[in-house]
Amino acid sequence: MAKDSAVELEVGDRTVRISNPDRVYFPARGETKLDLANYYLSVGDGIVRALRERPCMLHRYPSGVTGEKVHQKRIPHGAPPWLETVRVEFPRYNRHAYELCVTELASVIWAVQMSTVEFHPWNSRRADTEKPDEWRIDLDPMPQCPFDRVRRVAHVAHEVLDELGAEGWPKTSGGHGLHIYVRIEPRWGFTEVRRAALAFAREVERRAPGDVTTTWWRKDRDPELLFVDYNQNARDHTIASAYSVRGGPEATVSTPITWAEVDDVEPRECTIATVPGRFAEFGDLHAGIDDTAFSLDTLLEWAERDGLE
Repeated sequence: MAKDSAVELEVGDRTVRISNPDRVYFPARGETKLDLANYYLSVGDGIVRALRERPCMLHRYPSGVTGEKVHQKRIPHGAPPWLETVRVEFPRYNRHAYELCVTELASVIWAVQMSTVEFHPWNSRRADTEKPDEWRIDLDPMPQCPFDRVRRVAHVAHEVLDELGAEGWPKTSGGHGLHIYVRIEPRWGFTEVRRAALAFAREVERRAPGDVTTTWWRKDRDPELLFVDYNQNARDHTIASAYSVRGGPEATVSTPITWAEVDDVEPRECTIATVPGRFAEFGDLHAGIDDTAFSLDTLLEWAERDGLE
C-alpha cells in the first residue's frame, strides 16, 4: 500500500475516508491507523452506547502513540456537516466549546481519521450537560499497588453497591486499574455527584483500610495502596470510555467485564487484537447499563453524616 494512499469505509449511510491507513500507530505489534478504525467498527454498538450524546474530548496522536499527544475539545473547521456536536461551557475561563457528540458509528470513525485513539466523554449528556447521569468509580492503584489488591477492592465496592441497591458495571481501565460505572438519575449537579462519590469512597476505605486510601494529595498516599478517585466525577473531568483504546504501544482497551471475571481478568491482554473476538462472542457486556438509574439520596445522607464537602 502506498504511503500516501487512502481507503474509504462505508459506515452505515456514511462514507468515511481514512488517509494514511498504513501508518503504524501501535509499535508493539505493528497495528496501523486502519487497524484502529477496523477495531472500532468491530465494537460499534458498544462504543456508540458508551459515548452516545455525551460531550467527548478526543485524545489524538497524529503520528502514532509514540509521538505527540493532542487533547482536542473543539471540533475543527472542515468537519462533515452531518457530524453532531454539543456546546459546553467553561465558566472559570469564560469560554465555551463545541465538542463531538456521538450519535452514530460514523462519528467515531471520523474521529479516527482525525488521529483519535482515545475517547474521553463527559458523565453527562447533551440534554443537560450540567446534570450527570453516570457515576464513575475509578479504582486507581498507586505505583507499588499489586493488581490483586485492585481485585479485592473491586469486590468491596461491589458489596457496598449491592447494599445500596445500585448496579455497577465494571471494566478494565486499559491501564493498571478498574472502573465501575453506575447510571444515576440526572437530578444532581457535578458538586453533589462528586460529594456522593467521596462518601462511597470513604465507606470502601472503612471496609478495606489496609488496601484503600482516599487521601487527595498524591505525595501523601501510601504507594502500595489503591486510591478510589472520587474526583473523576468533578465537572470537566473525563476518563476513557468503555471500548476506548488507550494510547500505549500495546493498544490496550478499556474493556467491559462481568463481576465473575474480576478475579481472572488480565487487563494487558485486552487489546485491539483480542477484544473484537470477545465482543463477537459475548456482545456488549454493558448493553443493559441504561435500563435502570440509581438515586444518590443515600450517599448524600452519608456525606452529610460524615461532614464531607
